[in-house]
Amino acid sequence: MHRIAVLDDYQHVAAQFTDWSAVPEPVEVVEFHDHLADDDALVARLQPFDVVIAMRERTPFPRRILERLPNLRLLVTTGARNKSIDVAAANECGVTVCGTNAHAPATAELTWGLILAVARNIPSEDAGVRAGGWQHTIGTDLAGATLGIIGLGRLGERVARIGQAFGMDVIAWSQNLADDRAEEVGVRRVEKDELLATADVVTIHLQLSDRTRGLIGRRELDLMKPTAILINTSRGPIVDEQALVEALRNGTIHAAGIDVFDQEPLRFDHPLRELRRAVLTPHLGYVTRKTYEVFYRDAVEDVAAFLAGEPVRVITP
Repeated sequence: MHRIAVLDDYQHVAAQFTDWSAVPEPVEVVEFHDHLADDDALVARLQPFDVVIAMRERTPFPRRILERLPNLRLLVTTGARNKSIDVAAANECGVTVCGTNAHAPATAELTWGLILAVARNIPSEDAGVRAGGWQHTIGTDLAGATLGIIGLGRLGERVARIGQAFGMDVIAWSQNLADDRAEEVGVRRVEKDELLATADVVTIHLQLSDRTRGLIGRRELDLMKPTAILINTSRGPIVDEQALVEALRNGTIHAAGIDVFDQEPLRFDHPLRELRRAVLTPHLGYVTRKTYEVFYRDAVEDVAAFLAGEPVRVITP
């Protein structure tokens, strides 16, 4: 019997979204609802399993972990890629790594949830009403403001079009962004420093890589308006976290909406938790019913195909 581990099922919902009847062989499925950051504890947990389903980057699989899991044969990640899995090392260890499709709109929608929450002070005003108060803040107008998008790919384009619907002037930059691509979306391409200096809302939609890690640091935050809002729903390390904490404390920028962090789950004593200028969400960008339906459906298909000796959605190094 094959043993399948479903990791980091934080909301206790994996069983609701999976139908294992399509798998051609008997399987034992175990859903784990807690997150293990300790290497030894993780290896001990996963030793008995030959199939693991990982939810995005919640649990990394570097070489040092993969080499200690001799029973593992199939590692499924939700999504088409996963930077926290050393795919080359997995292949060397005889582990096939495959992925799933995704539901594109979810992260763009959360981006706008954060923009509105920050601009109109929704979390603090909600807390104020519940505590017996009334009208403590003054909101930021979006109509007529400038939206700066860093990364005009699939997600960035969705965010841009919503910004246009709000009546915002939309500008964009990335290392490879061409003028014709920006014109196709109906936005203006500008250089990074101009975007940072002129945008009222800066939102990041890039993949994490060597050249995007630390892309927004002290210098970049200093370029932004003191009234500006920074939104990050991409990956935590794209923004220098300590520099962001200092910028929020010092009033270098007005506020931030952050869904992603250097270390997740965010540690209990992290200084971001104490800053009223920050609206924080626990990496909810992809956490929607439709996204989970796609993730878990495709994960089961991958497992069924692998056990039947059929092609799977293989991720290559």
